Amino acid sequence: MSTPRTSKRTPLRPPSKNTRQDRPDASRPDDDTDDRGRTPRRGVRSPRHPVVEPERLQKVLARTGLASRRQIEEWVEEGRVLVNDQPASLGQKIGPGDRVKLNGRLLHLRFGARAPRVLVYHKPEGEIVSRDDPEGRPSVFERLPALRRGRWLAIGRLDFNTSGLLLFTDDGDLANRMMHPRYEFEREYAVRLLGELNDEQIRALTEGIVLEDGPARFSSLRIEGGEGVNRWYRVVLPEGRNREVRRMFEAVGFTVSRLMRVRYGPVELPPRLKRGMWMEMPEADACRLAGLPVPKKIGPEKERPPKLRRTVARQ
Repeated sequence: MSTPRTSKRTPLRPPSKNTRQDRPDASRPDDDTDDRGRTPRRGVRSPRHPVVEPERLQKVLARTGLASRRQIEEWVEEGRVLVNDQPASLGQKIGPGDRVKLNGRLLHLRFGARAPRVLVYHKPEGEIVSRDDPEGRPSVFERLPALRRGRWLAIGRLDFNTSGLLLFTDDGDLANRMMHPRYEFEREYAVRLLGELNDEQIRALTEGIVLEDGPARFSSLRIEGGEGVNRWYRVVLPEGRNREVRRMFEAVGFTVSRLMRVRYGPVELPPRLKRGMWMEMPEADACRLAGLPVPKKIGPEKERPPKLRRTVARQ
């Protein structure tokens, strides 16, 4: 009588049905297979991974905050930008696999949309909106927080004796969009004059006058009152040329004694932001300003007002 054979299998490992061990379940493709269980050919990107479309060179470089798109176009024309060790051309498209150099230095580029950073600064009189000044006057850039990559770009300018709202961003594409005359971002100013405009002067300023660099007009001019011989006005321009507000009033016989920008496009100077102070615009507002989708937040989150910070000149 033969002794029955006992199985050496354990209850924790049930017998398999003539299948090769360590073979993945065909009904559940892993990350290296497609929906039909096939392994894609080598060098072919899986459809699960997003494909980065090539973008125009100027747009990618501007997004890094190196400079405005206009400045980058000048660099390309001067031959200072190389793509894969070849001189770049205007309108050329690049992707993540391309090597881009500026003045011989390899750049680390970012592709795809991202939320820009925007600073709101209340500029006082006595600061220049430039990094290089032969006279050595105080610069607004000396008082901004440091960036790990790129640099702050001023959206528009204010002259040395003008105060008020000044915006900065690390995204050259946004800076170009807000400064380009085609988009007609309005600039609103509070203006103090010594004396009062008459009806004829108001009509000339709102219907149009001719300056040395072309015609100019206020799209809005409102009387704001005043004390003594001083009169305050609110004016709106659809563009921003050098000293345009001052030159327009000089053209009708008035000298501006004080000038303050109170609005740039949809951004107004916050009343609680005092002179010499800055704050960072919330990410959602910065995305709206750039025309980008607002990031969705998970779970309830109480919205906090931006922190106000006093500028401190960097040594």
